Amino acid sequence: MRHREVRELMTREVISVPNNAPFKEIARALTEHQVSAVPVVDQAGHPIGVISERDLLPKSAGQGDYFQSLPEREAWLEDKAAGTRAEELMSSPPVCARPDWTVAEAARLMESQGVKRLLVVDDSDVLIGIVSRRDLLRIFLRDDEDIRHEITGDVLDLSLRQSPTAITVAVADGRVELHGTVDFKSLIPLIERLCRTVDGVVSVTQHLGYAIDDTTPT
Repeated sequence: MRHREVRELMTREVISVPNNAPFKEIARALTEHQVSAVPVVDQAGHPIGVISERDLLPKSAGQGDYFQSLPEREAWLEDKAAGTRAEELMSSPPVCARPDWTVAEAARLMESQGVKRLLVVDDSDVLIGIVSRRDLLRIFLRDDEDIRHEITGDVLDLSLRQSPTAITVAVADGRVELHGTVDFKSLIPLIERLCRTVDGVVSVTQHLGYAIDDTTPT
């Protein structure tokens, strides 16, 4: 099976700012390009941080009476409110991915780090793209027939050597249903598990019979 890679889903034309970019330049970049965050890069193009709308808001909040009256202002809010350049406002270090990572690898990193986007870097750690949660969700827009073809060809035929006439595969809106008969009962959970790993699959329901129960000790 071929899993879709980050390079196929990422945005290549990335809007970035240098580490000495002033506050207004950053705000202008976010507004004009209608993005919620921008990478901060050094002179060699290496990402050193990320600035999001959340990083800029304390500047506005810091000018309000409510913010000033808080009994205990968090240190990061103080720093963000006082910052005037990208290096003072950015969140660092940035969370990065490689272009040859699978969607699953990228999603796991996003989840574990609690971020909404990953900066994509090449072997020299130069910024070449950015991938967001929304980008990763595009695999679920795959055509049902493409999913069915991958399951019947790559999973059942090539990987498991199952006869294409023994199992019927139906796919509707990413939901997979399997009907038919296999030689051994132990194959059923394996088939189901492999089908779930196919890009774009939402769920798998199997109605498979078997000729021999090889899961019960003799």
